Amino acid sequence: MSKRHLAVAAAVAATVLAAPLPAAADSTRPLKLRGGLTLLLPAAWKVHRVKPGWTRVVTGKCAAPKAGYGTPGCDSFWILGPKAIRQGDELFRPYTGASAFYPATDVQRCPRNSKWGQTLGAARKKGLRQVGPGHRAAYREWAAACVSYANGRVRSRFVQREWFLPTTKVLVVDQWSTPGLSGVLQRARWS
Repeated sequence: MSKRHLAVAAAVAATVLAAPLPAAADSTRPLKLRGGLTLLLPAAWKVHRVKPGWTRVVTGKCAAPKAGYGTPGCDSFWILGPKAIRQGDELFRPYTGASAFYPATDVQRCPRNSKWGQTLGAARKKGLRQVGPGHRAAYREWAAACVSYANGRVRSRFVQREWFLPTTKVLVVDQWSTPGLSGVLQRARWS
């Protein structure tokens, strides 16, 4: 390579390196929640307030984003407030984190296939997870399975992840192992 070509290549490299990178805020948008909590969601994620206390964040394909909890076929997670938490345990008792979020008395449909029902087992992981600076959520991962209504045979498995902030009364429930969700929660802001 000639000295002239090297000089041009160096000038181009310097220009590229000096160019400002897009700010992270350009590819995110804020979702303000209870208690001064703000999540910076990827711009491609769509927020749907289904009813008071029930917010669905769609992260992929979804035929019915405003459908209720337990509607299958919607890549999403839920952000739940006090009304949902008050009836979030089986038999519509208040959610405490002692058992998985399951606001029903019957077999809920599998999130991946409406022809199957879901069962939730024991917590596989328990602990605390950071949700922005100075705040930790009670974190649980529940083993779950999709079973045939006809014979109870397991058709597929999934994990239900939950982040619970009892003081703020915010519960995040994810049945899709949403890529990036843990990071979004770690980078949350509080005002």
